[in-house]
Amino acid sequence: MIKVTFFRSENGMPVGFSFKGHSGYASSGSDIVCSAVSSVAYMTANTIIEIMKIDADVTVNDNGEMTLKVSSHSADKVKDILLGLELHINQLQEQYPKNVTITTEV
Repeated sequence: MIKVTFFRSENGMPVGFSFKGHSGYASSGSDIVCSAVSSVAYMTANTIIEIMKIDADVTVNDNGEMTLKVSSHSADKVKDILLGLELHINQLQEQYPKNVTITTEV
């Protein structure tokens, strides 16, 4: 199962995300759930860092885990892209409830 955590600031603004695990929907290379989640995670991270030029703490490991966090003073700048990511992941979770789980942390 892919475990997605969305990070919020104390005032509720989105400030990042974490993706861990594998969906188990299909074998490696054929897993459409993993592909969808990976693609939107990298698109979001690349947009924030490379296009918007926002400083972010990003870690990606060999297991495919990714975490991205921005400072609370950058939260307003990345709010829309992170809310779009949440909407997309929520829709994937509705379609594939056995393969994606979502939590939120402050």
